[in-house]
Amino acid sequence: MNMPAVALRGLTILPGMIAHFDISRERSLRAVEEAMEQDQKIYLVTQRNVDSEDPTQEDLYQMGIVADIKQVVRLQNDVVRILVDGISRAALLGFTGNEKYLEAEICYCDSNADSLPEDLREAMLLGVREAFHRYAAVIGKISKELIRQIDQYEDLEKLIDYVTNNLPVSYELKQQVLEAEDINDRYQVIVSLLLSQVEVISIKNELQKKVKVRVDKHQKEYVLREQLGVIREELGENADSEADEYEKKLSELDAPDYVKEKTKKEIKRFRNMSSSSSESTVERGYIETVLELPWNRMSVDNKDLDHAAQVLDDDHYGLKDVKERILEFLAVRNLTSKGESPIICLVGPPGTGKTSIARSIASALEKKYVRISLGGVRDEAEIRGHRKTYIGAMPGRIVNGLRQAGVSNPLMLLDEIDKVSSDYKGDTSAALLEVLDSEQNCRFRDHYIEMPVDLSEVLFIATANEVSGIPKPLLDRMELIEVSSYTENEKFHIAKEHLVEKQKSKNGIKKEQLTITDGALKDIIRLYTREAGVRSLERTIGKLCRKAAREIFKDSEAAVKVTKTNLKTYLGNPKYSPEKKNDHAEVGIVRGLAWTSVGGVTLEVEVNVLPGKGELVLTGKLGDVMKESAQAALSYVRSISEGYGIDAEFYTKHDIHIHIPEGAVPKDGPSAGITMAIAMLSAITDRAVRADVAMTGEITLRGRVLPIGGLKEKLLAAKVIGIKTVCIPKDNEKDLEEISKEITDGMEIVPVERFSQVEKIAFVK
Repeated sequence: MNMPAVALRGLTILPGMIAHFDISRERSLRAVEEAMEQDQKIYLVTQRNVDSEDPTQEDLYQMGIVADIKQVVRLQNDVVRILVDGISRAALLGFTGNEKYLEAEICYCDSNADSLPEDLREAMLLGVREAFHRYAAVIGKISKELIRQIDQYEDLEKLIDYVTNNLPVSYELKQQVLEAEDINDRYQVIVSLLLSQVEVISIKNELQKKVKVRVDKHQKEYVLREQLGVIREELGENADSEADEYEKKLSELDAPDYVKEKTKKEIKRFRNMSSSSSESTVERGYIETVLELPWNRMSVDNKDLDHAAQVLDDDHYGLKDVKERILEFLAVRNLTSKGESPIICLVGPPGTGKTSIARSIASALEKKYVRISLGGVRDEAEIRGHRKTYIGAMPGRIVNGLRQAGVSNPLMLLDEIDKVSSDYKGDTSAALLEVLDSEQNCRFRDHYIEMPVDLSEVLFIATANEVSGIPKPLLDRMELIEVSSYTENEKFHIAKEHLVEKQKSKNGIKKEQLTITDGALKDIIRLYTREAGVRSLERTIGKLCRKAAREIFKDSEAAVKVTKTNLKTYLGNPKYSPEKKNDHAEVGIVRGLAWTSVGGVTLEVEVNVLPGKGELVLTGKLGDVMKESAQAALSYVRSISEGYGIDAEFYTKHDIHIHIPEGAVPKDGPSAGITMAIAMLSAITDRAVRADVAMTGEITLRGRVLPIGGLKEKLLAAKVIGIKTVCIPKDNEKDLEEISKEITDGMEIVPVERFSQVEKIAFVK
């Protein structure tokens, strides 16, 4: 048969081999194009003489290979790179007279491997494997995986081809294996090739040993050092003086013996390097990093808990439970040694003061403070460092934090630990496991330092917005302290006692030059910000200060007073209108409660029943979990329909449309289950739902109400809009003990276990 052909120079390809090569000859390019237009098969045959530009049949070997073209890439200067997969041997019979491209007349070669007796085939397989094992033992660079794969091959022909493909020998030797048509000849060729390579390598190793013995090591070192000294004098290099300086610093360094020994070796290496070489720069950076690390240098902690309590109170308003827990944590830490107290993780919405709490703890203990932001970190090397053999290598963030602190017992804040992620460069959260495990971090290994670094004295504090993003093994190593949302009253006190004065100072305004009334502050909180924390509130106060600063600059005697009436002048129209409950009871409209990463919100669930085909329509950008909750709620409502006199065919003749307004905002979670169930039952039975009732809880197919999270934030959201009665799951009743009276006063909170209890409360009597 005829097939487009390419003559290879200096390359032999065997069956099962994936290889790439470059072509630039016009006829070869046309042959590849023709093959791609047909079935992507091409005949590859090796040239005897690599210098021949227009080879004839006499210039080529007799045996070639049919290959499958996998990829064609065009490079610069009209060069094309071809990726092929060798398929089968084929003999070259001749060439057709095609002038456009090389077209070969070939004949596939049948193997006689299948006709071999079973015992002979097994003997040959064993012979090839043994020969390769001898070769691998002598060369010493063969991977265990390759040896394992060769031992697993049961097909003799494929084994011989695979071994040949993996031998680092010339193409002429590989061509010998390809030329051997008979399996017996092929076996003899490959075994002979392996054994000859064993002999060559053995002779080379023997010669090297003899040469090495004849060289006097001490004499050689003496001569080389003398020569090196003369060369450096001629070049005017000062590597010796730098090395002397490093040795002086090393002698003064308070560090473990293993650190000093390794660093001494590195300084010795550096002394023998040319200062202009890139390797010298790498070595210099490494030595300086090691010498700058605080190996045994520690600061003295302030263990006075009264002082710590005072600092926390001065820096933060409220957060009573959080402060108490932190003081307990510090007390435990004072009583234990080696920092073996639990690692705490502050969890809460953005802007609630998690980072500033950590800074206050550092201030209270009089520790060095290091903040490491982990948001968006994807590379494991950011934690463990890079191997110093890489270009631009550097230590990881943990070791750099120690270097920055200058002591081995700083407070290290791992900010936004829930935002770490993973990619092909490694799992960042897995690298943090060693850092945060008190059993392991006493010998933490940074890839750049290559020596154990003791992190057991470091006080680690992590922050996170939500725990769902933290892997379970990492979560197990930390003790959670919840920093919940602030009430309106707490925000007011924080703004009045901290934020206003801070922004005045930041914007160069004296105390008497700007006055913000209490009413104006409350309006800023209610009408211009809507968040769980106070970050947006601080920005808004900052904006107000800048507006005032402009007026003060124009008239240095001016004193600006911001009140409820002129607040709009400085901040513009309010961003938010006060959210209120509905004025009156309505059919199919129910108020639910939800938790988001920025605090609690209320959800108005609307349900409409329309003539249709029994479909459930969901709108309002609902997540998968909420869609499933809606389906479960509908199933339960259908199961109790008989008790309300609803015809069984009602659900086949009507569509139920559930809509949650603010469709641009994603909503998810199971806690709106009972809300949707009440709304559906209301719309189907045409019964009105009380406007002053809100609810939260997951519903089951049997009408049980399951517990939810974020209760404080949800109750706070209900409080803001004037809800009087809130239905919560019975299992969440215990959480009420941790919620301040400021939130719960004036609200009737009803724990429920079943849907029937919610129904009695929600519907208008």
